[in-house]
Amino acid sequence: METQQVKAYTTGTHRTVSPKETLEKITPLLLKMGITRLADVTGLDDIGVPVITACRPNAKAISVSQGKGVSVDAAKASAAMEAIETWHAENIDLPTRFCSFNALKENHVVVDLDTLPKMDVKPFNPDERRLWIEAQDLNREHSYYVPYDLAHCDFTLPLPQGSGCFQLSTNGLASGNTVNEAASHALCELIERDAMTLWSFLSSEEQGKRKVDLSTITDPTIGGLLNKLEEADVAVSVWDATSDIGIATFVCTIINKTESQYRPLYSMSGSGTHVDKHVAIMRAITEAVQARLTLISGSRDDASIKIYETRQQMEYQRRIRKELMETPSFVDFNKIDSWIFDTIEEDLELQIAKLAAQGLPCPLFIDLTKTEFDIPVVKVISPGLEGIHDVPGYKFGKRALAFQANVKAVKESL
Repeated sequence: METQQVKAYTTGTHRTVSPKETLEKITPLLLKMGITRLADVTGLDDIGVPVITACRPNAKAISVSQGKGVSVDAAKASAAMEAIETWHAENIDLPTRFCSFNALKENHVVVDLDTLPKMDVKPFNPDERRLWIEAQDLNREHSYYVPYDLAHCDFTLPLPQGSGCFQLSTNGLASGNTVNEAASHALCELIERDAMTLWSFLSSEEQGKRKVDLSTITDPTIGGLLNKLEEADVAVSVWDATSDIGIATFVCTIINKTESQYRPLYSMSGSGTHVDKHVAIMRAITEAVQARLTLISGSRDDASIKIYETRQQMEYQRRIRKELMETPSFVDFNKIDSWIFDTIEEDLELQIAKLAAQGLPCPLFIDLTKTEFDIPVVKVISPGLEGIHDVPGYKFGKRALAFQANVKAVKESL
């Protein structure tokens, strides 16, 4: 791993430098990566949690990225870095191999393909030629070839030959002030998405038992976020969705407390994962706020009209509102496991150890950093973890199927 660096900023996120310092470094480079504007859309809603959009008109994926934070600088850095990392994944200039799986495995080590997130768009053919790229494990001990689908974010058509077997997404893509900072952030996202997949198999009754009692939270920064929602007359609920991996993961849903047929603002959810539970829950809350502003602003090119129509249905909103405002809370926030380390490297070591404890291999990473910009960007792949489950065509992996079977067995035994 890199030389350990002490965290210098720990409000809402853990970074080796402050958001202001990050912005000072990256702002002169934004136009070179096609980022034409950082827009503050906070005022389009009445909650007041800073949300920024980064516009990239010629993107090969989505053209608008979002960022949120407890301050405007934090939200700006978040939005800009998300756009930057996606640009890097759209414009990979690392060596690749174009060959079949059967040909590649003759002379090179290939990741276990059964552990990767798959799609049912087309069956995998071991004799079909496709692109492969080399990845390294996070312990810097071994290298493996992985499908290029898991590395790039160039979604322009036609896609490379062989596409359709593995999930194309930004899941596990992250940037940071150091490579390890980016890798830890990426791994948090992968663990979060895996937890969300398992969470989706629980009944509403089981999920309800994991609702967090927000009155048990004493952290002033989290309290400040909750106060903003209260002052805006917005109901908020949070559930502990932590998986067997044991790293704090939360789901948050918000909706206006008062029904309005003239302005039926959307109920929206967000999720967050971090070794520090305070950061994890703040990510979930701010992501829910960001998601609501995304629909209000109409800025995302991947938000369909169906999302708007569904979330504006009054009966749907009444059901969500009742769930948030009337159901009891059971989980004491203080009893949820959490770790606060001095360095990013310690965070990363814990994440790897937690995965290993569940029989999962060391995650892999591809360093997408470009020397001309010197902004650390990585794509992390964690074999065995589930991918993004709520997209058409996703095929559940072994973890999801085993969890689903266990949930079913428990239900039948009652």
